[in-house]
Order: sequence, then C-alpha cells, then structure tokens
Amino acid sequence: MHTNSMELNGKTLSMETGRLAKQASGAVLLRYGDTMALVTATVSDEAREGVDFFPMTVDYEERLYAVGRIPGGFIKREGRPTERAILGCRLTDRSLRPLFPKGFRNSVHIVTTVLSMDQDCPPETLSIIGASAALSISKIPFNGPIGAVVVGLIDGKPVVNPDQEQAQKSDLHLMLAGTKDAVMMVEAGAQEISKEDVLSCIEAGHDVIKDIVSQQEKMVLEVGVEKMEVKIDELPEELVREVEPYARKEVANALGIADKQEREDKLSAIKKDIIEQYIEKFPEEEKTIGKVYEDVLKDSMRKKIITEGIRADGRNPQEIRPITCEISSLPRTHGSAIFTRGQTQVLNICTLSALRDMQMLDGLGLEESKRFIHHYNFPPYSVGETGFMRGPGRREIGHGALAEKALEPVVPSEDEFPYTIRLVSEVLESNGSTSMASVCSGSLAMMDTGIPLKAPVAGIAMGLIKEEDQVVVLSDIQGLEDFLGDMDFKIAGTEKGITAIQMDIKIQGLSREILEEALQHADEGYKYILNIMNQTIEKPRAELSPHAPRMIRMQIDIDKIRDVIGPGGRMINKIIAETGAGIDIEPDGRIFIAAVDPEGGKKAQEMIAALVQDVEPGKVYKGTVKRVERYGAFVEVLPGKEGLLHISHLDHVRVNKTEDVVNLGDEIEVKVLDIDDKGRINLSRKALLEKPEGFVERNERSDRNDRGGPRNRNR
Repeated sequence: MHTNSMELNGKTLSMETGRLAKQASGAVLLRYGDTMALVTATVSDEAREGVDFFPMTVDYEERLYAVGRIPGGFIKREGRPTERAILGCRLTDRSLRPLFPKGFRNSVHIVTTVLSMDQDCPPETLSIIGASAALSISKIPFNGPIGAVVVGLIDGKPVVNPDQEQAQKSDLHLMLAGTKDAVMMVEAGAQEISKEDVLSCIEAGHDVIKDIVSQQEKMVLEVGVEKMEVKIDELPEELVREVEPYARKEVANALGIADKQEREDKLSAIKKDIIEQYIEKFPEEEKTIGKVYEDVLKDSMRKKIITEGIRADGRNPQEIRPITCEISSLPRTHGSAIFTRGQTQVLNICTLSALRDMQMLDGLGLEESKRFIHHYNFPPYSVGETGFMRGPGRREIGHGALAEKALEPVVPSEDEFPYTIRLVSEVLESNGSTSMASVCSGSLAMMDTGIPLKAPVAGIAMGLIKEEDQVVVLSDIQGLEDFLGDMDFKIAGTEKGITAIQMDIKIQGLSREILEEALQHADEGYKYILNIMNQTIEKPRAELSPHAPRMIRMQIDIDKIRDVIGPGGRMINKIIAETGAGIDIEPDGRIFIAAVDPEGGKKAQEMIAALVQDVEPGKVYKGTVKRVERYGAFVEVLPGKEGLLHISHLDHVRVNKTEDVVNLGDEIEVKVLDIDDKGRINLSRKALLEKPEGFVERNERSDRNDRGGPRNRNR
C-alpha cells in the first residue's frame, strides 16, 4: 500500500493505492475531509474494431450509505443515476478525454464510487483527481496527470475549495481542471460577475492544481508501471498520395456552401464519389479511403480559417449568424418563445405551478428539492436524422443543466414569486450551440410569461482553431466547427455580468492569453445577442398569462394550521373541492393558494381566513345548525368551529323541544356568551331577542320571592 497526501485549504487530501481493487489497471482511494471516493481505471487488451473514436466510458456511482440514508421506494437500492451523478461523470470525462494519445482505440472504463460524503468537500473534484491518478500509475497511456478544484468568489476574492458556509456567500461556483501547464475544463455558475473576476479565479485555482499534479507525479515515480504500447494504424502512403489531392480540391469547393444541409449533402456525395473512384485500385480499403477524406475535410476547414479568415459558411471569425426571436408562439401555454440563430432553432415553453410541484431530489447533496427546473430535448429530426427516442441521455441532461445554471441567478426568489417554474427547450433545428439557444429562448419565454426576472440572459458558444503558434478564436460556432475545431467555450450572462461558463477542449490545455481573448469575444457576442432579444421583449410582461395560476399568499399562526387542515384533512379537502384552488401549507404558517380562476382563489382565501379567525366572547355570529340534541343545538359560527346553543338559551319562554325552535341546517344569529377553559363555546339566541311584554325571567322571579314577594306571602 502507498499513500500520498497534501494540505489543501486547511484539510488533508490523501491518495492511497495498493490496498483496494487491486485487479483494476489502476485504483486510487481518495479522502478529502470526510469525503472518500474509490476511483478505478481499466483498459481492454485489444483495440476495439471498427470505431473511429476513443471508446472511453466514465461511470460516477453515488451510494446513499455515504450520507447515512437508505434509498426510498420499494426496491431499496440505488437505480438510475441522479442528475448530479450524470453531471459528475461528464465533468470527469471532459477533463480526461483530450489527454489520451490520438488514434488510441482500446476501451477504457473509469468508475468513481462515492463511499463517504462530507458536504464541505464535494466528491466531483475527487473523481477527476482520482481518475487522473489511477490512469497515471497504470499501464494505460495518458498524458496527465491533472488536478481539479472548486473556486468561489467571496467579497471579490477567490477562495479555493470553499466549505458550505463560504459557498453560501460566494458569487461563483467554478469547477476547474487542468494540467500543470494549462486549463483543460471549466464549468461555472455565477451571480453576474465580470470576466476579470472569472480570470482571476481560474488563475487562483490553477495555482493549486499545480500542487495536486505534483503529488500525483510523486506517486507515479514510486508506484507507476510501464505504459502499454499504443498500436495506431498508419494510413498507407500510396493511398494517401492518390486520394488526397483529388479529395482536397472537391472538399474546398463544398466548404464554400453556406447552408448546412446542402453542404453536408454535397460532402456526402464527394465522399461516396471518392470511395467509388479508388475502391478498385485499393480493394478492401473503403474505411481507409474514408479516413483520408475525413482528414482532408478537417485540414481544409481549419486552414481556410487560419490562412483566409473565412469560415465554412462564409462568415469572418467574429461574425454572428442572423438571429430572429418570437414570443407567445403557443396560445394555451403560460409563456413561449422561439429563438433562431442561423440553422439552430429552439422552442422554449414556460409553465408555472404551485410550490407543491417542485422537484424532489434524492441524492448525496443537502438540497431536497428545487423549484426552478429546465429540461432539454434533442430529437433526431433536429439534425435531419432518424433514431430512437427513449428519454434523456447524458447529453440532454448536461445541456439542460447548463442552461438552468445560466438562468437561475435571474429567477426571483420564492418569497418574491412563490411558484414552481418549469422550462422545456425543444430543439427544432441544430447547427451548433443549442444549449446557448436554450438560454436565450428560456429567458424570452419567462419574460413572455410575466415572471419578474432580474434581467434578461443570453448565451454564445466560442470555438478555437489552433495550428502550432497560429490561433483563431471563433464566435458563434456551428456544428462543423465544433466537431472539427479545438474548443467549445460556452458563456452566458446579463448586461451586468456572467452567469454560466462551460469549456471543453480537444487539445492539451489552453493558456491564459487564449482564455482571455475568448472571454472578451464572448462578452461582446452575448451582449450583441441580448440587444436583438430586447427588440422583441425588453422586460417581463406586467401581468401573468391568463392561463397561469394566480398565487395568493397568506400567513397564519402555526397553531392554526390544524384548523385549516381539519381532522383527516377534511377542511382543506373541502376548500379545494369547492373552489378548485391548489393549496400548499408550509410548517411556518405560510399558505399559498394557486388558482387560475381569480374568484376561486379569493373564495379559498376567505374560507381559510374564516377558519383561522378566533371566536370572540360577546360577538354576534350568523351560524348554521349542524346537530340537534334534546338539550340544545350545535351551531357552526365559523368554519370548523361549533358552539352549544343550550335549550335554555333558545328563547325567553320555556322551550320543551329543541326542534320547536331550530332544525338541522337552519341559519340563525347567536351571541357568544363565553368560552370555557377547555375551549368550549357557549351560545345564546335569546340574548338577541326582545323580551315579551310583561315577561319576567325566572331568575328575576326568584329574586322577587327572596325579597318577600307574593310567593312568600302565600307560603
């Protein structure tokens, strides 16, 4: 067993190997604070046949025993990964993937298992560090190590790996991964901060990453093994010499076509033609001919940008495609918008509901629910393809979470706007950066709904072409530039500042200078898009959609909650049935009434107000007879509150039978005589009646007799 440790923000980060999971190619047990994760890396002995990509899989396994909980439901074991787990595996994958040898086709499997969870020490960074360490000490070829940290921004100063208390005060949550020389991955949510603050936090985090990498390098020297040989098939020189010149000429002509579908159709025809033309001379080399074509396409697209400054659709590097915005596109939804940028188009629908419809979370985090939800759907037809639609995959969940992160800082708080908010982005066309189009359409849809956003939000995706020392940053990348380029750098924000960042690269790291240039162009780009959006709708509508529920908020004493609910929920169910309103009662006495019909909401409010109203001695109420007994009647003076109207208080004259005066269902006025120490209410009807002429109360007659009246004389 070998252990390596270092101090990081007042806590010990330790990496242990040689004790657990020894049959994996590499295995490292990490501990930071009380968070522990086992990360393993395994590789296949042979390359996978017939694939033209690196077949790496990352699994991020959450175990609820890590936080001392048993899974809910009938089965009582973990099932499908949570959204946080999926995002965790994506963070690890995106950090590692650029650092494997080009052309490596052996299957690699990374598994992170969270064993113990300390809320002050999130395990996502341990997954990245552990995967890097496991790969570095194993036989798997890997151009690491890398490190990872979380960076916050508190009072304008970067804080590396903030604890929960510090995170609550932070204006930034930035996940950063990198080698000792450059940044590999950035993922951030922010409260409208400046690009200068983003850069300072990246620099602060990278300084710590260098120390984490150094610790892994020590581990490699002590326990690392020899790397396996990487078998990369070289293309036959004769075939390349024959095919490349012809392919380059044809591809160059096709790259001048601006329309995506027309260009792809032309390129597909060129590829087919090249294969047919050379397959006779090079039999059984169809895949190799296709690979030459792919290499020519990538090289031609990149050189055209580097040397001529012209992109495949004819734009210059910083030019943004034409944009159109529409709102109120769907008549019966609460809010909707269509955002179109070039050949990328997203329809976004906003729905409001009561707080009871917020999403319940069952994972390792402290959060148990969330009231702002964004879902993202990417159907095959959006790229002109057929396919299966079996629910969201990792891509859909990742893109949806990024847009949600970008929009959440401008959503009003629960106190300001007590609704559950759900956005759904339907990708109708895709040619680059549908996630940022989802941010734009989501902002428009919420303003169309009438949600009082703090500010509108827009997003843009930046790209990069890097050939040795020549670097070109691209604004508003399309699909081809994402696929064949070196970077996908997404940034969203308001006029005031940045709300979300996501950066993925395909090269081995980015320098500060490139990041700074990309941030500058991104800042200009998303603000340009914001100006176009503002021409359609500049601020939220003054009124909610007529189809959206109106929310009425009440505050009652917590001791009155039981009166509103009633025995077995009888009272609240009665209110819901009579008014059609949705009612949520919080433990602190807050009540939220949601009703599309304003009259129904008002009636529910009045009924609840009556339920929590106190009965006052001496006050007159109009009540309903609920029960008739031989000794009197029970009258409901307020909803759920009954008092006894004794038979002696029905009338001034003697009443022989209760039914002679009142019957079940009668509405009568009564006066509250008193409320005893057990809360029982005593009522009187006769107190409100005039005495008959000459009538003397029984107690008055008794008093007269005691004073020597006629009765005493007779005696």
